[in-house]
Amino acid sequence: MRKNNTDFLKLCIADAIIELLKTTPFEKISINEITSKAGVGRATYFRNFSSKTEAITFKVVTLWTTWCEENGISAEEQLTFKNSVDFFNFSYENRELYKLLYSTGLQGTIYDAFYSVIMKQQRSTPQEYYKSRFLSYGVYGIVNEWVKRDFKEPPNEIAIILKDTIAKLQIDIK
Repeated sequence: MRKNNTDFLKLCIADAIIELLKTTPFEKISINEITSKAGVGRATYFRNFSSKTEAITFKVVTLWTTWCEENGISAEEQLTFKNSVDFFNFSYENRELYKLLYSTGLQGTIYDAFYSVIMKQQRSTPQEYYKSRFLSYGVYGIVNEWVKRDFKEPPNEIAIILKDTIAKLQIDIK
């Protein structure tokens, strides 16, 4: 129960930041404004986050985790080629948030969320860490271009682009 309450408060903080981003430049959003809008105390903010970007990353990770639970995707299968269409469907459904984060220069929070999710699936060998970093940058790079192109292509086409890109890399590396 404590964890659920903590997560709820963290989401309130993240949602407050996102709402404030719609009218206020990121660097001008104060902790007082965030906590007031979220209905929490300053101590709650500082107990849970070391930065405003960390709160936004938490929001994106939570959105993804919730989406996976609602769509029957296990924690071990959250970002795989098998479900890449699901991942891009999720991104498409959250395109307004992504556009807001891009328009405010906070696209790095999306990358941080990808990396956080991918790392949960990995073990602890150096090779797995490098592989995770490579995959998260690659997925982010594709999503980055997709956002810049205003989500012009449908999610299934983006999943094919990802798969084709990885397949091409494997051929070119040999």
